Amino acid sequence: MNPILENLQLRTRRYFLKESAMGLGALAINSMLSDGARADTDAGAIQLGKPHFTPKAKRVIYLHMTGSPPNLDLFDYKPELVRRTGEDCPKTFLEGKEFAFTSGTPTLLGTPQKFQQVGQGGTWMSAAIPKLHEVADHMCLVHSMHTEQFNHAPAELLIYTGSPRAGRPSLGSWAAYGLGTENANLPAFVVLISSGVQPNGGKSSYGSGFLPSVYQGVQCRSKGDPVLFVSNPPGMDADLRRKTLDALGKLNQLQVEEMGHPETQTRISQYELAFRMQTSVPEVMDISREPQYVLEDYGAKPGESSLANNCLLARRLVESGVRFVQLFDWGWDFHGTGALEGIDDGLTRKCATMDKPVAALIRDLHSRGLLDETLIVWGGEFGRTPFREGRTAKSKILGRDHYPDCFTMWMAGGGTKGGVNYGQTDELGFGVVENPVHVHDLQATIMHLLGFDHTKLTYRFQGRDYRLTDVHGNVVQALLA
Repeated sequence: MNPILENLQLRTRRYFLKESAMGLGALAINSMLSDGARADTDAGAIQLGKPHFTPKAKRVIYLHMTGSPPNLDLFDYKPELVRRTGEDCPKTFLEGKEFAFTSGTPTLLGTPQKFQQVGQGGTWMSAAIPKLHEVADHMCLVHSMHTEQFNHAPAELLIYTGSPRAGRPSLGSWAAYGLGTENANLPAFVVLISSGVQPNGGKSSYGSGFLPSVYQGVQCRSKGDPVLFVSNPPGMDADLRRKTLDALGKLNQLQVEEMGHPETQTRISQYELAFRMQTSVPEVMDISREPQYVLEDYGAKPGESSLANNCLLARRLVESGVRFVQLFDWGWDFHGTGALEGIDDGLTRKCATMDKPVAALIRDLHSRGLLDETLIVWGGEFGRTPFREGRTAKSKILGRDHYPDCFTMWMAGGGTKGGVNYGQTDELGFGVVENPVHVHDLQATIMHLLGFDHTKLTYRFQGRDYRLTDVHGNVVQALLA
């Protein structure tokens, strides 16, 4: 049936009385509640959610290293692989496998990075990340991650949307849909991008898919205007903007009443949020308000665009009530095709831009009493091969190809165990041999920490109830504190 005609048929006297009662009731509630606990009557607006059970994490900061860092050179130490560097890769590890840029028989490649055990748990970490050594006891490392995708965009989409194809809601959108926002003047889901490049999955990696667009990630910038087009254009002041929005709101409300399309209601809510953001966002995004010692700890510089600035902004955003902050940092695709893409000096230089601010973020949240309720997630979309990348096999620069069978990610705070190493790969780093964790298991675990049964947080679309984990995923209980 035509959805417009179907909507009109619902306009019965019973419908009118029901909606009127709800409207009057909502007005009464609004008059009694403070601004901080406002009940939003707009159907498209984000409201304070109700988790299935008491959450351990109230908010998430997800740090995505776009391109996928080489786990064997950072967290998964393999001395046997180092010993056998230069040998032909055993054929049993190659049979039936497909790689992005490698064919024939590649040679094994042990890490050129020096490793040491750090923290009370004796976690092995590379010398390329010395600042993370200091916070190792807050980190819960998962060495047994695996996926089916070995190309960047599909693998990234699978991590964030549960599908390797564009069109489904992202992890941050599901969190916003389930939890709502704690601050009516800020988006529930904010995206920060460093290194000047969008994620491999494009905006679909933080899009709302078939959820109402009010749940999509709002990209903010650490340099220039925090949000594009949110400022008033020349010649328009706040009063004129308010009158303009009121007029647009009335027109859109007429369309809602006639067509009943949920996206029209969402548009009204987004206009109102943008108006409120004009005063709230510049304040929370102004890191120059931070003490000098905090800026130095992160390595942040006001007015610049960097991962360091974005890590500090992430703390300020979650402190202000944002539920989900997604950081994308491009430049972790270490094929060895150039000096900056090598796993020796190139990796050390790249890690220097990440190591200090991420360690500072953990310390800062902990000192403010926020780490226990803030989940930090760090990782890429897949792993890297234990052998040399085919195109650069004869180069002096060492590089690795894409590898989906095993990789390392880590979490901190938000109800996870600190100082833990979970899962294990074989002595050469080719496969998981203990406690495998699929990306759907990671998604299920994150949703569990936020207070949701991932099988029950669903949205009906095209006649089917969809969820983030599709029809898969198990909560990894061993990671929970």
